[in-house]
Amino acid sequence: DAIDFSDNEIRKLDGFPLLRRLKTLLMNNNRICRIGENLEQALPSLTELILTNNNIAELGELDPLSTIKSLTYLSILRNPVTNKKHYRLYVIHKVPQVRVLDFQKVKLKERQEAEKMFKGKRGAQLAKDIARRTKTFSPGAGLPTDKKKAGPSPGDVEAIKTAIANATTLAEVERLKGLLQAGQIPGRERKPGPSEDAEEEMEEDTVPNGS
Repeated sequence: DAIDFSDNEIRKLDGFPLLRRLKTLLMNNNRICRIGENLEQALPSLTELILTNNNIAELGELDPLSTIKSLTYLSILRNPVTNKKHYRLYVIHKVPQVRVLDFQKVKLKERQEAEKMFKGKRGAQLAKDIARRTKTFSPGAGLPTDKKKAGPSPGDVEAIKTAIANATTLAEVERLKGLLQAGQIPGRERKPGPSEDAEEEMEEDTVPNGS
């Protein structure tokens, strides 16, 4: 059996009921950045998982896949994590049951390289460092959020109307236009402080020396 959850706004791969017959799970084009623990309990027969074009950013986030012993086909293409150093070897090491990763067959040479890289004290420390970075990473942190631009309030609208109605010269209209382009409401523009007034007076009183 197969289920297609592509093109949604799913953020975490989790929350499945027991689906004994499910073998293929398509999760393309979502916003997945986390993978839940113990997925093998709900998806004991899963063999193919497609996570193409999501937001998985850290290698350690892929660790929960290691418990799905039936998983043999895995795609994580177009996720930020694929740009990480040792990405492919790390996945081969952590999820050794996978035979096809990102639509490329896992070669014996790659398995040997992964085993060599992550074995012994040095390899254990490398895996530990990767896990530590994952724990300190907050999905979505530092990313721009979509915020609606706040429009002018009713009071601002009245201030604009009043200023335009009172404008009697072309110069005044141009001044109002400049204020609006600068994001200021006519009648509420920032007034210079005492120090700025003093600086302006000094500039006016200063007469350049003739040469």
